[in-house]
Amino acid sequence: MDRKLIGRYIVADPDICHGQPTFRGTRIFVSDVLEQVASGMAWETIVEEWHDSITEEAIAEAVRLASQAFILNSTHKRSEWAQ
Repeated sequence: MDRKLIGRYIVADPDICHGQPTFRGTRIFVSDVLEQVASGMAWETIVEEWHDSITEEAIAEAVRLASQAFILNSTHKRSEWAQ
């Protein structure tokens, strides 16, 4: 598998972090940042915690993509439940 661009700021590369989604140019797992967002941490604080290696725009993209994945998965599950 080659490097996969998931968004403007997010990539999955089999040679970096075993292919887990990371922020482009870093080894920061998207899942780690999403956990920080879910815990209520301010985005400005998250950026500071990662020493400005990511931006608020990158966090917004991660949240948007996670939301889309959740909605897609929920829609799929609802169709299974209806059967």
